[in-house]
Amino acid sequence: MLTYTSNRTPQMNEILLKRQLSDGIIEFTVYEPRIAAKCQAGQFFMLRACPHGERVPFTFSDWSREEGWIRFIFMVVGKTTSMLAQLEAGEYIQDLAGPLGRPTLRSHGARRPSWGNDLEGLNPGGSIVVVGGGVGTAVAYPVARALCEEGYKVQVIIGARSKDLLILEDELQELPLEQLLIVTDDGSVGEKGLVTAPLKRLCETRTVAHAMIVGPAIMMKFASATALEAGVPATVSLNPLMIDGTGMCGACRVSIDGQTRFACVDGPDFSAASVDWGELMSRQRSYVDDERLSHARWLQEREERLHVDCNCFDHKSIWRNDRAQRRGEGSNNG
Repeated sequence: MLTYTSNRTPQMNEILLKRQLSDGIIEFTVYEPRIAAKCQAGQFFMLRACPHGERVPFTFSDWSREEGWIRFIFMVVGKTTSMLAQLEAGEYIQDLAGPLGRPTLRSHGARRPSWGNDLEGLNPGGSIVVVGGGVGTAVAYPVARALCEEGYKVQVIIGARSKDLLILEDELQELPLEQLLIVTDDGSVGEKGLVTAPLKRLCETRTVAHAMIVGPAIMMKFASATALEAGVPATVSLNPLMIDGTGMCGACRVSIDGQTRFACVDGPDFSAASVDWGELMSRQRSYVDDERLSHARWLQEREERLHVDCNCFDHKSIWRNDRAQRRGEGSNNG
């Protein structure tokens, strides 16, 4: 648990702790008691980094209902994550909305749609393997913890390109797992190779009843195929493009058994055998060039201080002014 040692009460959306997990991978702990009171493993929230920023989904990697904080992990890859990386503990995130999506484990007796994952069909005590690839381990950790708390026998496989990019190993070691297997592409720690190799071995033992897989789409595609070929059902947590997170825009649509579903409200967990992987990955690439251009322009404007419509670069000023206006201390433009 995080112990907040300041003499004052933290403010809503305040960053309580910033932790550099590895090169380009950052963990934020944010004070948001309303969200912390209701979030569950597998769910996500929407975030705006600044008043004119885009809405971006992030999954919960941890939370404390008692202390009122949520935690998430991100890799710095574009404009919004670069903006977030500038922030420090004691500063604020503009907006947070959540929890959103369906939890990986629903409460007993809760109705689950037929296209969702079928973990609820397993009795506690059954054996489940949770596979996390890259930053997807941020989702695998709370899911594995929830499964352990429900009495399942849980084995976890986590993978990364190298030891430096491996995250949450210590946190997973603290769970009552059957075993934790580590894989890196370069062999710098654990087994050298891909997560599919140990997953195949586990599935072929016939002791695994289900696989829960989360990570990059290409990794989930091949890992789920490995499990399915061995006769083991698999659930995946999909990460399509998303704008509003409430099912209104349709940007996160995915094809499940040939039917259109919205990952934000129908998922993000789906039965792996039903996913149209080609469509998912094609849609994920739709705005790659635009994203690169936006990031490049932002970097240039940040350097030249030409971003006149938004104070994204002077983040201390914009957050301070916005907070003052919310308290009625600033000017009222309305």
